[in-house]
Amino acid sequence: MKFFKVKTVEETFALIDECVPVIEKTEIRALEEALHYILAEPIIAKENVPGFDRSTVDGYAVMAEDTYGSSESMPGFLSVVGEVKMGEEATHSIGHGEAIYVPTGGMLPPGSNSVIMIEHCEEIAGLLNTYKQIAPGENIIRAGDDIKEGEVLLQKGAKLRPQELGAIAALGISHVTVYRRIKVAYLSSGDEIVPFQTERLEIGQIRDINHLTIIGLAQEWGHDVEYGGIVKDNVEVFLQKARELYENADCLILSGGSSVGAKDYTTDVIESLGKPGVFVHGISVKPGKPTILAIADGKPVIGLPGHPASAMIIFRLFGQRILQKLKGERLEKKPDRIYARITKNIPSSPGRSDYIRVKLVDREGEWWAEPIIGKSGLITTLVKSDGIVEIMSEKEGIAQGEYVPVILT
Repeated sequence: MKFFKVKTVEETFALIDECVPVIEKTEIRALEEALHYILAEPIIAKENVPGFDRSTVDGYAVMAEDTYGSSESMPGFLSVVGEVKMGEEATHSIGHGEAIYVPTGGMLPPGSNSVIMIEHCEEIAGLLNTYKQIAPGENIIRAGDDIKEGEVLLQKGAKLRPQELGAIAALGISHVTVYRRIKVAYLSSGDEIVPFQTERLEIGQIRDINHLTIIGLAQEWGHDVEYGGIVKDNVEVFLQKARELYENADCLILSGGSSVGAKDYTTDVIESLGKPGVFVHGISVKPGKPTILAIADGKPVIGLPGHPASAMIIFRLFGQRILQKLKGERLEKKPDRIYARITKNIPSSPGRSDYIRVKLVDREGEWWAEPIIGKSGLITTLVKSDGIVEIMSEKEGIAQGEYVPVILT
């Protein structure tokens, strides 16, 4: 088996960003059907949001300076000269010493510059008693405070979460141009692997756990997935099935067969799918060192280790980034993480990035990361964990009480 030079985590992320192409095919989708799609064009505001000055509370529109000095013991007095109703234009202008009632979201009358909350005033027979002084701009939103006309609201590559859809809808946009949804194909391999539905295992057999974990992650990230089943360790059968899936997908994932061994055909199969071929064969991480990443005629191919925990960690770290790049999503430097304090000393080998499964524990209002120790073949270590602690390659471990980055799972 020929191994290329093992890459660091940083080198692997850089190579993914460099080598994985973006699917350029786009489509126009109705906004209500665009959740989790990636914008292929920026969204530029053609109007202000809000389109008019409005109140954020139920109260009275006033000139703020008319309330100066107001208090419970010495209230100010203003003349109530009108009311603004919801959905109606405010046409009556306010002068000094005057107030107009405005509901939450109602249009601010001309001349006013703030709104005093109804809790801080009292209207008696057309006279408003003010019990608190307020500042100019208090309790109001000006036109364009949320989104300004001409502003780039969302850049190309933005993922459309519910909040992005809401912001676009506020501009009156009903359709968006997005990159089309990508399709992922998954294939398990190994003489010992059998369908997970198998009730009675023969000696040496292993149920196909990765089928559910890897496909589940891909679906969670919003991708269509085709499951290719299980192939035995036969290079001709493996290649035929892999090519069949590869032709019908945007990204091919192979699980098992990426370790050194007499029956390991994964590299040969991947290389035969197209050029330029493998660009990562081995990553300096634990678990998951024997990982293969390739580009075959523009399509990413991922060779995951067979151990369930290794496969899931590697796919979450590197597979997700490959799929994000492929579908045109704007990339952050690394996966989202939080910081917590580690509960015990964890040794690590310098020159290798280690990923330790942890359970998050709340201790007196502070998060602590409790390591869950177990070999990479133990799927229950992931079930028990809330995240993964990253020990960077330049470190020789972490000390009890040290703050560590935790990638949430």
